Parts: sequence; C-alpha cells; structure tokens
Amino acid sequence: MLGIGAWKQRMPRREDALPGREQAIAPAHAHHVHGRPLQAEAFPGSEVLLLGMGCFWGAERKFWNLPGVLTTAVGYAGGYTPNPSYREVCSGQTGHAEVVQVVYDPKQIDVDALLRTFWESHDPTQGMRQGNDAGTQYRSAIYTSHNGQLDAAKATARHYQAELDRAGYGAITTEIAATGPFYFAEDEHQQYLSKHPDGYCGLGGTGVSCPIGLGSSN
Repeated sequence: MLGIGAWKQRMPRREDALPGREQAIAPAHAHHVHGRPLQAEAFPGSEVLLLGMGCFWGAERKFWNLPGVLTTAVGYAGGYTPNPSYREVCSGQTGHAEVVQVVYDPKQIDVDALLRTFWESHDPTQGMRQGNDAGTQYRSAIYTSHNGQLDAAKATARHYQAELDRAGYGAITTEIAATGPFYFAEDEHQQYLSKHPDGYCGLGGTGVSCPIGLGSSN
C-alpha cells in the first residue's frame, strides 16, 4: 500500500510535467564562500560534473572547498520542466533532481576524487529519497559532460557496489547519464550552509569507503 506522498517518488511522464517558463534564473551574486562566479563559462579549460545527493544544501558544501574545484552552484537537472522554481521541483511534477554543479580544473583534481566524495557522502541505495527527504528531487544522480566522466562514474559505481555488498547494503540506485540542461536554483539556495551554518543538512553517508583511482578500469 502506498503511503501519503508516495506519488512524489515516481517520475512524472514528460507530457504531465509542469510547463515551466522561458526566463532563466540567473545568479545575482558571486560565490558566498570564495567570491568567484558561479557560471562554468567563467573558467576556460574547466570541466563540469552534476551530482545529485539529496537536498542540495548539504551536498554543495561537500565540494566547494575541495582543492581543484573552481566553483559550485546548486540547481535542477534530469527532468523535463524548463527553468523550474524550487517550489515546482518540490512538487514532484518536473522530473528534476536537486543537483550541485561542480566546476573543476582537471589538472588539479581528477573525476575519481570527486566521485569518491560523491559516493561516500550519501547513501546511493535509497531510490527516490535520501534519509527523511522523500521525492524524485532527492534521488542520487550523476550527470556527465563527456565520455571520460561517464566511464569513470560507471566504473566507480561497480567497485563501490562491491564494497556496499560486503557491508550488507542493497543495490545502488544512482542515475548515471549524460547531462542535459542545468537550471540554476534561486539565489537563496546558493551556498545555503555558508550563509546559514546551522541550517538543515539531511546528508548522511553509509560509512563505507570508496576505493579511489579506479577511473574507467574494469
């Protein structure tokens, strides 16, 4: 028997998704932690990885101080509705996940290191939820910008699954796919836990370590 709100844990059909709007949300401020721009275009030669780990407030904090990460921003990806609002995403009618856009210098940090932080910082076996946060927007997801990232994501998932199996966890439910459009979230959500250090963070890992340096190896 499905509980109240269980429908929010099912992806909507494209034809049933909210229509959204033409006007994009553009960040009005620089990064609250280090003052750099939020847009990836400001960093020539950088690479971009989109990561969904549940509520994006806590997820973003895991990445903004990693050496080699140039900037971070939170937003929406993986769904259908163009330029959605936070309220719309939380309705479960956009198909989007809450994600962190991680812009990084591949000469300073490799994608495996980012993926290790990703896997170890949440529970990727929970389906359309993360802890007490339930809904399609809280699903685990990796959206990649090129085949090298995609190969690394799939390889690390295989190896981390083996570690989770040994620890008694279930199957990884992380969505791994080439990225589509990324839509910035509203300014109040950007670097939220820097602005509100005692704010809500529902992020919790499994305690299982992820081997690093796996790349696209078998």
